[in-house]
Amino acid sequence: SIDQKESPHEPQSLQEQNFLQMLETHQGILQKVCRVYTRSESDFGDLHQEMILQLWKSFPRFKGEAKVSTWIYRIALNTAISGLRKQERQKVENTDPVTLPDEGFVDEQHEAKERKSFLYQAIAQLSDIEKAIIMLYLEEQPYDEIAKIMGLTRNHVGVKINRIKQKLKTLLQDHLQ
Repeated sequence: SIDQKESPHEPQSLQEQNFLQMLETHQGILQKVCRVYTRSESDFGDLHQEMILQLWKSFPRFKGEAKVSTWIYRIALNTAISGLRKQERQKVENTDPVTLPDEGFVDEQHEAKERKSFLYQAIAQLSDIEKAIIMLYLEEQPYDEIAKIMGLTRNHVGVKINRIKQKLKTLLQDHLQ
């Protein structure tokens, strides 16, 4: 007998429909994680596809014990971090510094983009775990939610966030001098 799932003319299964709907609803999470953990458009696309694959593989085991966004963050961050470790082992990681244009910006919008770019450069210098925590913090996730996603205690999250903020402040001050 022919497996119905292999036929492109068959309607999507309920599981596929639910997965695609969930993916559409929470696409922003994947994009944010990709933005923090990649430096090029091709790396962004590769990581995005790998996160979707890992989510799809894990989807049948998702029981709804945690919020969907918590589950997605956990899978996405684990995928990004394990991908970085794999790259480091293979010595393929791109170590070229991100450069900004030298031309002066007069427009406030350009200045905001420049500040945002500096912030992303500073975040890129953090450890993988620190990147994940600050990204969740910047997404205004509550400490309890960050703790669940990262597998830490609420108090440990608070301590780490304060240390990360101080580290970022130092990195940004060094850049401005």
